[in-house]
Amino acid sequence: MSGMASDPSNSSQEEYIPHYLQKEDPFASKLSREADIIAGFYLTIIGILSTLGNGYVIFMSSKRKKKLRPAEIMTVNLAVCDLGISVVGKPFSIISFFSHRWMFGWMGCRWYGWAGFFFGCGSLITMTAVSLDRYLKICHLSYGTWLKRHHAFICLAIIWAYATFWATVPFAGVGNYAPEPFGTSCTLDWWLAQASVAGQVFVLSILFFCLLFPTAVIVFSYVKIILKVKSSTKEVSHYDTRIQNSHILEMKLTKVAMLICAGFLLAWIPYAVVSVWSAFGRPDSVPIQFSVIPTLLAKSAAMYNPIIYQVIDCKFACCRPGGLKDKSSLKKSR
Repeated sequence: MSGMASDPSNSSQEEYIPHYLQKEDPFASKLSREADIIAGFYLTIIGILSTLGNGYVIFMSSKRKKKLRPAEIMTVNLAVCDLGISVVGKPFSIISFFSHRWMFGWMGCRWYGWAGFFFGCGSLITMTAVSLDRYLKICHLSYGTWLKRHHAFICLAIIWAYATFWATVPFAGVGNYAPEPFGTSCTLDWWLAQASVAGQVFVLSILFFCLLFPTAVIVFSYVKIILKVKSSTKEVSHYDTRIQNSHILEMKLTKVAMLICAGFLLAWIPYAVVSVWSAFGRPDSVPIQFSVIPTLLAKSAAMYNPIIYQVIDCKFACCRPGGLKDKSSLKKSR
């Protein structure tokens, strides 16, 4: 496999090799063997916790799949994305860290980069849709009266199509996937921005449509929710008990969604900042040893959500299956 990794005969691939890899083995680790072993153990723990947590959420939700509300369906989709990142992507990087080099060649690099970007983009766009749902439910109370399950499935189809489009765009000749600077992982080729105007357009398009725009929608939605909540406490108190209970449930769902989005963005923004700096900054301005830290932090994002489901006292089963103290309130909320 090491021959596969360093095969110089693939001329179509060589033109995409980032500047820092043109005179050396692109898949050799630039970290010490000890650092690779530590990173390998770290990703192993993250991968196990993420797989068990998100798998449990999906399993418990499947037991009441016909009763899932639209917001719960979106939550399950988020768990599917996180599970996909853990099952499809992490074994490649774990094996490579322990082997002190990327072991799967250019084809494996492209597959790994595509899968990571596909599921990561799917997660962010799912959270964008959830934030819009929370905004409309809290700030426009009549919205919940017409939203049905089939609307949620239509939204899921749009999310998967969106993620598929942007993850596959690099294969159309306007971008590519390439090794990370430290050698044992792969990602979008941010360094194309240093090679041509077309590369800059590609990188800027990815940044806007797959990070900045969804993040702006999320921030807008939750800012509006916070402002609405401050002014609506007295208004809701005049409604009957059923409406008050419904409002409490929606607020708890909103807290879950806000924490999920915050955890995701906190994990990914450092990686995005380093990637943009690498793309548009001075070549080699980001030390290789430093670039691995945001990458490992971003890979931990898939682990947070099941923990958040347990920390917040949600009223729907896919968040806290079997651990509810007040079963009568669960029955009422359903």
